Amino acid sequence: MATPIGNLGDLAPRAREVLASAGVVAAEDTRRTGQLLARLGLERPLVSLHEHNERRRIDSLLSRLHAGEDVAVVSDAGTPLVSDPGLLLVRAANAAGVEVRTVPGPCAAIAAISVAGLPTDRFVFEGFLPSRAAARRARLDGLRSESRSLVFYEAPQRLADSLDDMAGTLGETRRAVVARELTKLHESVYHGTLRELADRARSDPDMSRGEIVVVVEGASAPPAATAAAEIDRVLRVLLKTLPPSQAAAIAAELTGAGRNACYARAMSLREP
Repeated sequence: MATPIGNLGDLAPRAREVLASAGVVAAEDTRRTGQLLARLGLERPLVSLHEHNERRRIDSLLSRLHAGEDVAVVSDAGTPLVSDPGLLLVRAANAAGVEVRTVPGPCAAIAAISVAGLPTDRFVFEGFLPSRAAARRARLDGLRSESRSLVFYEAPQRLADSLDDMAGTLGETRRAVVARELTKLHESVYHGTLRELADRARSDPDMSRGEIVVVVEGASAPPAATAAAEIDRVLRVLLKTLPPSQAAAIAAELTGAGRNACYARAMSLREP
């Protein structure tokens, strides 16, 4: 079930009812959830459920569920399983035939994209980028041609470096938004290009404080002539070692073009 990402007023009445009636609350951080319960005037049994112990907790929580208890799963803030623990337990409960119900509510990724002013008809959530620079750049390189808006979570101490890498890999003029401390007292939303935001993150210490979401506009579709040239380039390489059908399948996956179109072009390129 979702819990507030900052403003306690965002807790749904149904969520409070679920917390009040749960046999046990499985929490990412029992201290933080204990504080939430205290502010709500509730007192419930708590058990920790985080990335380091989730697998070990499954059997005991399933036993409680089979005994008829309700188990409420919460993360530190927002919606569980969205870059937070809970996936292994939900999978195990589904496999065991235990009913799993959602109690929707706050989610930082959705909150950020709703105020970003970037396209929202199609977007992809990438969670946290790798902390190491080389791995981070490799991940971003794989997203260079992604046409959907990109949504990332980022740690404050890595924000400036990540924005620098985004500017260098995705393009300095890409529009982006940095949203921090959403729904909290110091909520701030910064708009600009990736280069502008990267430079501001270096000079403005307030920008790198609190919970942070970065939203980046997707890649523009390449001109038809450029797209066709890229398909031909990929096919010429693949056709050196693969038959047309396999080359077309791989080219379609790499370029996003239709498989039939790639196959027809592969046959043309193979003609003497």
